[in-house]
Amino acid sequence: MTNHQKRLSAPDSWPVERKTETFTVKADDGPHGDAGVPLVVLLRDVLGYADSKKEARYALESGNVLINGDAVRDYRRPVGMFDILAFVEREEYYRVFPDEGGRLALTEIDAESAGSKLGKIIGKRQVAGGDTQLNLHDGQNLLVEDASEYGGDDSLVVDNETDEIVAHFPYEEGALVTAVSGQHAGEIGEATTIEVTPGSGENRVEVEGVAGSPDFETVEEYVVVIDENFVEGGLDEDEETADEEVSDDE
Repeated sequence: MTNHQKRLSAPDSWPVERKTETFTVKADDGPHGDAGVPLVVLLRDVLGYADSKKEARYALESGNVLINGDAVRDYRRPVGMFDILAFVEREEYYRVFPDEGGRLALTEIDAESAGSKLGKIIGKRQVAGGDTQLNLHDGQNLLVEDASEYGGDDSLVVDNETDEIVAHFPYEEGALVTAVSGQHAGEIGEATTIEVTPGSGENRVEVEGVAGSPDFETVEEYVVVIDENFVEGGLDEDEETADEEVSDDE
């Protein structure tokens, strides 16, 4: 099996130039499925911390590059939406966030924000012993004793060291959301209407834009609930919900 991927056929989410060269690196098996971009692409093509695959591999051997708190040495390790990328020696921290057109981009964050990551619940099921397993978008699974408060499409903030749930954001009208795919990828707003479509049709969400984003409408699958930490500079007072505080983490 080849370790190369043609640039022209790479997923739209990959932040690579399509016509400069024929091939790029193929992502290894791991989180995020086909949407995960190889770590070397971020190191070489996005951040410019390596000029070649060989340099990237050498840099990773130090163990100072972390993804979601874990040292990574595999240059093909897939990196995807909402992952936390940390460079220990540089004291630099980034969150992977969808940009315009659905391309994955890096948003710089502080060390405190880098201690946890956001995950969207895409499934849940009971397991032996009576606990419930919550399945997140990046392949992580969490066991909880009482899952009654967690619904499909809710978002969780998970501590990178303990895997404990430190925050829960329900998917509901009034929630702060972002589109992670489609023509509105990267736009942020408040979900004003969730329209449930009967039958096999996709549910739709109407969003009132905040933080410079326009109003938009998209399918439910593309929407992820977030908090103010994802909005640069926080929200203005008239954009806050009654029970939330402005965050200046970014």
